[in-house]
Amino acid sequence: MTKPTRARMIDAAVDGLRRQGLAGMSFTEVLAASGAARGAIYHHFPGGKAELVAEAARLHGHEVDQRLAELSGAGPRAVAEEFLTMVRPVIEDSVRGCGCAIAAVTVGSGAEGDELRDIAATTFAAWAQQLTAALAGAGMSPEAAADLAQLLIALLEGAQVLCRAAADSAPFERAARAALAAVPVK
Repeated sequence: MTKPTRARMIDAAVDGLRRQGLAGMSFTEVLAASGAARGAIYHHFPGGKAELVAEAARLHGHEVDQRLAELSGAGPRAVAEEFLTMVRPVIEDSVRGCGCAIAAVTVGSGAEGDELRDIAATTFAAWAQQLTAALAGAGMSPEAAADLAQLLIALLEGAQVLCRAAADSAPFERAARAALAAVPVK
């Protein structure tokens, strides 16, 4: 079944943010990728590009949050390994030039930039909370779980930039080994 036009446009915007960043993503690209007519832009997003980008960031953030909520393991190391396995395809995409759609919206200016940065901050905090809950559920103290969750989110975001720049996943692999070495085996 084909997705509704609005949903296709949001998916195309997420893809555009990942490939082009906020400044490079255009309505023309979104329309072409989604198959939507030009009139669909302001019908579905009367606030223009800012509204489309905000919706794309919220939806993408929520989808990742739901995947993080599924993490579990027999111990903290198992949860961390499951997280690293889950994000490996994202890192492989970054090697080919894609980035994080949420990180992309942090590079705006003015009032729209402030709103988008707030969405990104809320999204990253939600991801860290999900990861913290999984790690605490696997036996870590809440404080240690929160620290490790933040480290893993920072690893994911930073590794995307480094791997994109290097066109190689080696920075992620090295950081992942270092992060796992810091996790109790339990």
